[in-house]
Amino acid sequence: MGMGLSSGGGMKPEINVTPLIDVLLVLMIIFMMIQPQNKFGLEAQVPQPPPSNSAPPPETTVVLELSYQQSGPPKITINQSTSTWEELRARLAEIYKTRAEKIMFVKGDDKLAFSDVAAAIDIAREADRDIRIGLITRDLQHGD
Repeated sequence: MGMGLSSGGGMKPEINVTPLIDVLLVLMIIFMMIQPQNKFGLEAQVPQPPPSNSAPPPETTVVLELSYQQSGPPKITINQSTSTWEELRARLAEIYKTRAEKIMFVKGDDKLAFSDVAAAIDIAREADRDIRIGLITRDLQHGD
């Protein structure tokens, strides 16, 4: 039944797929064997539970707000807590000393010069070089 006879009496050529399947199986076995046996993926740091006698974790978001003042430098608040320019670096260093996520958002009034905002960002970078800083604009604040 491998060959059929045509009306002309000759043999009809057909491809024998059995050797092709054998070659395919051998290739699959070869590729499975040369696969790397390294079972390690990316390294991940699993969060550890805090010690039972530790303080509650700090807030996750730090917002540094600069408010315009008619006379003198802008007023500084860190998460609704008032601060001065002189103690800003020390306060930020204390906040970010134990944090794993070092992200800070800076929000400034429209009337402020950008040099005041840049000075606050420079002080934050002096407090900790790993701080990532984002700017909150009026559009982000109102959800536009």
